Amino acid sequence: MSVFWDRKDELDKYEFMMGTERGRLAVSLDVLTDALALIGQHGVYCVSNRNPTLPALDLQVVMRGINDAKELIGSAMEELRKAKEAARNSNAQDAQ
Repeated sequence: MSVFWDRKDELDKYEFMMGTERGRLAVSLDVLTDALALIGQHGVYCVSNRNPTLPALDLQVVMRGINDAKELIGSAMEELRKAKEAARNSNAQDAQ
């Protein structure tokens, strides 16, 4: 099934609050956070042979990738927010 159907309520809520682009990015962050939590739980059982206090190496790579994706999405959301704010300020100055 499509993510748009599976997460319809979340998408509607965040798109209403933040706009379409930022709302979808916010839901993407939630999806990645859920995946990160599941990987973390799995990492409890699949520990590294070299260092039992760390998850297995493949899980570490996946966790790093998810965290990197979250960071990129967060920065994209911030850039969209800044652009919207700049446009709002520009329109306010033009109205004066």
